[in-house]
Amino acid sequence: MVVKGRLIDIHERRIYPARIETEGRLIKKIEPVDDCDEVYIMPGMIDAHIHIESSMLVPGYFSMAAVSRGTTGVVADPHEIANVLGRKGVDFMIDDAERVPLKFYFGAPSCVPATTLESSGAAVSPEEIEDLFNKKRVKFLGEMMNFPGVVAGDEEVMRKIQIARSKNLVVDGHAPGLSGEALEKYVAAGISTDHECSDIKEAQEKLSLGMKILIREGSAARNLDSLKELIKSEPQNVMLCSDDLHPEMLVRRHLDRIVADLVNQGFDLFNVLACCTVNPVEHYGLDCGLLRPGDPADFIIVNSPSEMKILSTWIEGEKVFDGNNVLFSYSGPEPVNKFNSSEIDASMIKVKRLGNNLRVIEASDGRLITGSGLALSGTGEFAEADQERDILKLVVKDRYRDAPPSTAFIRGFGIKSCAFASSVAHDSHNIICAGTSDDLIVDAINAVIRVKGGMAVVRPGKTLTLKLPVAGIMSDLPAADVASEYEELTAFVAESGCRMSAPFMTLSFMALLVIPELKLSDRGLFDFSRFALVPLFTDKII
Repeated sequence: MVVKGRLIDIHERRIYPARIETEGRLIKKIEPVDDCDEVYIMPGMIDAHIHIESSMLVPGYFSMAAVSRGTTGVVADPHEIANVLGRKGVDFMIDDAERVPLKFYFGAPSCVPATTLESSGAAVSPEEIEDLFNKKRVKFLGEMMNFPGVVAGDEEVMRKIQIARSKNLVVDGHAPGLSGEALEKYVAAGISTDHECSDIKEAQEKLSLGMKILIREGSAARNLDSLKELIKSEPQNVMLCSDDLHPEMLVRRHLDRIVADLVNQGFDLFNVLACCTVNPVEHYGLDCGLLRPGDPADFIIVNSPSEMKILSTWIEGEKVFDGNNVLFSYSGPEPVNKFNSSEIDASMIKVKRLGNNLRVIEASDGRLITGSGLALSGTGEFAEADQERDILKLVVKDRYRDAPPSTAFIRGFGIKSCAFASSVAHDSHNIICAGTSDDLIVDAINAVIRVKGGMAVVRPGKTLTLKLPVAGIMSDLPAADVASEYEELTAFVAESGCRMSAPFMTLSFMALLVIPELKLSDRGLFDFSRFALVPLFTDKII
């Protein structure tokens, strides 16, 4: 097979008319030609860190959407499904990925559960991690979120890291805000990347210690604008990633739009492309092609680097997307799940007022990091939501057993007469709900329970639900269908006055204890700075 176009040679940093000849799955020969069509050939793009589960798509359907955006490989950490189903969930992801051509490179989840202060559906042991490393597509140890354990030298944490290092495998990091001596200990343990930097100063300190920085541009967390100057100063040490990408965004863009936007802003094309091709291939040791003779024939043809319209996508010599249609089939998954919660009633989420001041989670758009605020608790017997002050009640319900829910308060969403709930709640994926009244909250949580996992929005007189039958976090439908349903739910929340551009994604991280500052688990309110549960009421003066 032969293709011709203007070859973007990242290694020699030049663009020239070329003829590429493939033989089987490999590139046999690349030769200059006198002329060619005004199209550009470049290596397929690789997302350097993503949780496939956050797209609410199983690997097969994710693949069909991703190849249409010029993505040929992903470095995927399956710790979301591992928190639900353990090793069985990881095996599900690997097996499903084998049914499609997109190159999935999985990590062995390092922190399942993420902490001991929440209820998860499973755990992944060091022995299971070592066994996972025997699988062909398991290439690294997933993000080490338990950085307090690393810094303290926790025996089990260090054992997991040592298993990976003994096999010369990469250990991914997760260390938001970590600095100074603690960061030095974290890096010295052998952790090589971080995707949690929110500003240049934090990134530069980590770079100075030898870490690679993954610039994240996802659905809820978007750090590209803050960190993009690193592509000019440290192009060899930067990669691009999504981390968490919801389905409606994947349908419209992946790395293709990031590349086009950066090129249009004047960033060096070769540096930008290296961040989503050469750098992840070399760092993780991936068998992805980089447009050299002898490489796998993984490449894309686009109309121009500044527009990045994908004309065709090729993986191992097979055209998998022709500019309009995906050229391979996928018949859907066999759902797996663990969901044992019974419905709740309003009495279970009442908060008896035990003081004048209460701690409030401060949420903001585009950020996973929350603030820790204070608010007056009212004057009645119970502390209630107060939509006039934008103080919502936040509830997390253990979905693996019939334990009572925990309740706290949050502001930043701005909704009126609404509650919305989801069983996508990082990382343990219990049910999380924010709402303006107890009755609406109960209805939303019970709507999720009745379908054994999904998302729900309740406003007076109307309920919308999206079913997620695969582990309670993924659909069994194609990307376009899931995106359409998800957008309908998001619009329904927006109609209630919500200020968040991705309300469900933001909500899902309000239970993630390993991101600062104040979060809620099914066991209570969690203060990241103390790394401990704290009382809802406080004597602090407002």
